Amino acid sequence: MEPPAAAANAAVRPHWWGTLLYVPLLYLMGWLVARPLALLAPNWRSDQVDLAGLVVALVLLLASLPLRLRRVWQESNPWLRLGLAVPGALALRSGVRGLLKALLLLALVAEGLVIAGQAQWLGELNGALLLNGLLLLAGVGFAEELLFRGWLWGELEFQLGARRALVVQALIFALLHPWYRAPELEALGLLGGLILLGLVLALQRRADAGSLWGAIGLHGGLVGGWFLVQKGLLQISPAAPGWLVGPGGADINPIGGLIGWVGLGALLWIRRRWWSKDGASGSP
Repeated sequence: MEPPAAAANAAVRPHWWGTLLYVPLLYLMGWLVARPLALLAPNWRSDQVDLAGLVVALVLLLASLPLRLRRVWQESNPWLRLGLAVPGALALRSGVRGLLKALLLLALVAEGLVIAGQAQWLGELNGALLLNGLLLLAGVGFAEELLFRGWLWGELEFQLGARRALVVQALIFALLHPWYRAPELEALGLLGGLILLGLVLALQRRADAGSLWGAIGLHGGLVGGWFLVQKGLLQISPAAPGWLVGPGGADINPIGGLIGWVGLGALLWIRRRWWSKDGASGSP
């Protein structure tokens, strides 16, 4: 794999303002492009228009990332550096391992809920639920990992060095999610769970020799898999305590509860030796 960003070319260092403004400007452009849809398609809900704006922003990100890496990072092979254009065998192996870890974590959460008497098994799935789950897996997993464990982590390495960048990318990842919507202590639990998830996903990429596909599989598998668990596989008691199952009420986020923390902590412990590695790309 390519050498770590900070060591590859010590003379290269993106400006802080470029790192701070790059993605917000893309989001703003996507939002502006999507606004006319409210007039052209008056039956669309506001959240559907917002989603269209996010899709436009993602397209702009995919189009502009290679240009930014070549110009700012002085990187000749942008998609390899971001962990996407890796050998097929590595991409497949890391992606499958990420998905398997997601399934194991979801099984731990589901089993914990059933054993604690907070849920019962339903096992009801249909084509529409499966399709939604797959779209969440592919869309959220790919977009957020490309953004956070691909571009942002690399930018932060230039600014902060490899070890501090690992922690800071997880903090930014957590803070940019709506953890603050949960009630008080549950919000702190969710924030902590998001930080743990950001660390786990980063160490997953390192352990996969720089391939981003394992982090995509793990992240997307958790999001899409939990959607299927909550909407069709389990019936979770509305009286289940948030500290145990996670905040959200009718739309629980399990990484903010004790069961989710235990699972993420276990994954972090398994990957602990990758803390000492330098750079996002890790080593084979």
